[in-house]
Amino acid sequence: MKRYLLYLVIIFSITSCSDGNEVLTVFHEIQSDYVKDRTIEVLVPTSYFESNRSYPVLYMHDGQMLFDSTTTWNGQEWGVDETMAQLSKNNKIREAIVVGIPNGGTKLRHPEYFPQKPFESLLKHVQDSLYQLYRGDEVLLFARKIQSDNYLKFIIEELKPFVDSTYRTLPDQANTFIAGSSMGGLISMYAICEYPEVFGGAACLSTHWPGIFTIENNPIPNAFFTYLKDNVPDPSKHKLYFDYGTTTLDALYQTLQPIADSIILQAGYDANNFKTIKFEGDAHDENAWKNRLHIPLTFLLSKD
Repeated sequence: MKRYLLYLVIIFSITSCSDGNEVLTVFHEIQSDYVKDRTIEVLVPTSYFESNRSYPVLYMHDGQMLFDSTTTWNGQEWGVDETMAQLSKNNKIREAIVVGIPNGGTKLRHPEYFPQKPFESLLKHVQDSLYQLYRGDEVLLFARKIQSDNYLKFIIEELKPFVDSTYRTLPDQANTFIAGSSMGGLISMYAICEYPEVFGGAACLSTHWPGIFTIENNPIPNAFFTYLKDNVPDPSKHKLYFDYGTTTLDALYQTLQPIADSIILQAGYDANNFKTIKFEGDAHDENAWKNRLHIPLTFLLSKD
């Protein structure tokens, strides 16, 4: 029996944007049969309380990095609330509800965000070797078994029904989106490929195609590209956004993102439903993603 609806509203958090407008975020504690329990944060447009209309929903990974730099590990944030408020004020996007899904912590982020089917397509000895890799902080990169299929089941079977039953949403595919960066970009790509009937668009920023931290003698990108080629969602019903910088970890993506772009274009996408951008000089961090967040948001939530 699913336990996704546990403690309803826990905390209301009202913050002021730089333009003086206030935005509201709501915290909900969610229990899951699939993944570690976690507390999600929901950004609600101020107009939500001024009308009875329903809203599109954008699900975003690494939720603890989205709204408040005073609580993040590196003092940076995506600035999702400020960017959404400014775009809405300027009539650039349809107003939307944003659901921030926190990752499960250092030991679970890679196992939850690494696309499972491509991983399982790798030779057994390659899988075994990946489970032996360490991060720089003496923590195994894959401290748990890959569980991204369960992570997506959590979103699809538990979290989305909770959000749709708690808020006035437009629950159909055309109004449901998913986004993330780095490993969050990978799981966003995987989500729209695995559940094309649920998500109408995905924004994949600084997508971590290497899967690990080197491209030398690394079979992982080819596994991802093979999977993508076999599972690109229907271009008549979906939007795909990708981008990457050129410094720090993003420097690894300069030879890899064009391969993904080619696969997507060959599947029938064009400028109307596909965008990929190279940001010269951008690093692999929240400051960079914050500075260009308005582009994928406008692309996914455009009013046309």
